[in-house]
Amino acid sequence: MDTTMKTKFQKNLIAAALAFALPAFAQNKPVVTDQGEMNVEAAAKAFPKRGFSPYANRNYPTRVLWDDEHVHTGWSVDAGAFGATLGPEEAVRFARGEQVKSSLGEPAKLSRPLDWVVITNHSDAAGVIFEIRDGNPSLMRDPLIKKRHDMMAAGKGVEAASEMISTQSNNKVPAAMKDPKLAVSIWQKNTAIMEKYNEPGRFTALIGYEWTSNAGGGDNLHRNVIYRDGKDKADQAIPMTTFDSENPEDLWKWMAKWEEKTGGSLLAIPHNGNLSNGKMFALTTFLGNPLTREWAEARAKWEPMYEITQIKGDGETQPSLSPTDEFASFEKWDKANLAGVPKTAGMLEREYARQALKEGLKLEEKLGVNPFKFGFVSGTDTHTGLSTAEEDNFFGKHTGVEPSAHRWEHAVIKTPQVNILGWQMAAAGYTGVWTAENTRASIWDALKRKEAYSTAGPRMTVRFFGGWDFYAKDAQTRLPAEAGYSKGVPMGGDLQQAPAGKSPTFLVAALKDPMSGNLDRYQIIKGWMDAMGELHEKVYDVVWSGDRKTGANGKLPPVGNTVDVPNATWTNTIGSPELIAVWKDPQFNPAQRAFYYGRVIEIPTPRWTAYEAKRYNIQMPKEVPMTLQERGYTSPIWYTPGK
Repeated sequence: MDTTMKTKFQKNLIAAALAFALPAFAQNKPVVTDQGEMNVEAAAKAFPKRGFSPYANRNYPTRVLWDDEHVHTGWSVDAGAFGATLGPEEAVRFARGEQVKSSLGEPAKLSRPLDWVVITNHSDAAGVIFEIRDGNPSLMRDPLIKKRHDMMAAGKGVEAASEMISTQSNNKVPAAMKDPKLAVSIWQKNTAIMEKYNEPGRFTALIGYEWTSNAGGGDNLHRNVIYRDGKDKADQAIPMTTFDSENPEDLWKWMAKWEEKTGGSLLAIPHNGNLSNGKMFALTTFLGNPLTREWAEARAKWEPMYEITQIKGDGETQPSLSPTDEFASFEKWDKANLAGVPKTAGMLEREYARQALKEGLKLEEKLGVNPFKFGFVSGTDTHTGLSTAEEDNFFGKHTGVEPSAHRWEHAVIKTPQVNILGWQMAAAGYTGVWTAENTRASIWDALKRKEAYSTAGPRMTVRFFGGWDFYAKDAQTRLPAEAGYSKGVPMGGDLQQAPAGKSPTFLVAALKDPMSGNLDRYQIIKGWMDAMGELHEKVYDVVWSGDRKTGANGKLPPVGNTVDVPNATWTNTIGSPELIAVWKDPQFNPAQRAFYYGRVIEIPTPRWTAYEAKRYNIQMPKEVPMTLQERGYTSPIWYTPGK
């Protein structure tokens, strides 16, 4: 591309970005067209008098801020056992865009800084692992701890970490690892680091931790607990650990007591459930009792978001659950739970987000509250301290599988029952939140109201609005947020009772990540419950690149593939840099509960394994994927009859 063409392309891309993220409203009254009128009251609230500048006094979110909401450092027991030496300070500095050295001495830096981060070290025995690794004499008196020290010293960190997860799951952690004085010291040191690097307006360091329930010998029910407030309130009580309880209901009670005591605010984000062995979205309580309205209210209140994608795989859906969805097989990790206990029949349907969203509709009918009414976020779940979700810059799950010529074949998790190999890791993911400013309060509030979306790594800009009066002209104006907030609700919102004779309409818009692939298509996934209580889903292609036509089977042909695998490159000669459209549900029944969410698919690009094969000049087996189609998921919009 010559200089003139490059400059023109950059200007067009910047202009497009401004249109998506910074919409204008040139007049001080609602726009009236021959097809409909913006809601006057809503427009007046969102667009007060602004004088000449169309950007002044806007009362709606205008910025996407990018984050990794799930970062472990060497302070986490398992990460430290694997050999991670980076602590919270190095992890925050890396997220801010600084260059650091990995635990193996490799220089590491992000292509672009993140806007915010949450360091979520395991609360259970946080920081103690460094003492075990270094052979603290008082800890070495315990034979089990001494055994773990010896394993780590012999280079068996993966095995040591697996054993520690197992002992924690079976409530057999040595007492020396639970010293409350040490726990207080470590927590206050952690919150001090977050305060040091929190710069309102520039970079936000949210305080958080991971509550690590591995009930039943390894069923992953982990939650990332995130604070809206700073050190002054966070330090008033050390985090709840699973030494206290592995029951999520007890975590919710602890959060309620903490808020009552401090006046602060908390929320919890469950991990992707593919390692829960059917427990993440079980239709009974943790203790096996029937679900109640009180339980549903508590889960909906404390867990407004759900982690849909991370290194351990994608948690949207699965081919056996969505057999007509050609994109359902993306980055799956359906082997076993954390302790290596294999899957059995019926587990998968209680582990994936789409199925849970559908079950939530039925539970709302039964209980009066939808406990699975969550939005989508993503994190890496890195145990290296390095938030790398980019395919060409992927540092892996833990230090045992940091970049090397052989990490693709090394074990990520190894037990007598299961062996997860390095190539099965996914370079994912990041969270985008729509907010007005880069502060703890603004970001936390966006998560609470579910105005956020997940991606597998690319930083694409995505809008998703639902309402009753969107028309094609709203997409043609190139100001989607203006029409979106005036005439509807954003991602995470609720639609009111359907006006007589109307079907819901959706305004969708997506702009590519400048450093990633063009866009293939923007889809809307609908789930609903019919009059007989049966649950259904359907994937709609709403807007796509090129002049492709849907076939007789209703499917859109593939976009194509320009990936040069041996050279780990591709060309953006297919796909589109942006997609925008208005879509009306063609099968809407106003008496049926439903949800809708957007899924944006990129064209094929090289997977991290392709970059690795090129860099190290190695040949991997045919079962190792070399390409992928990155994607993003918006938080849903719900429709409830009579609401």
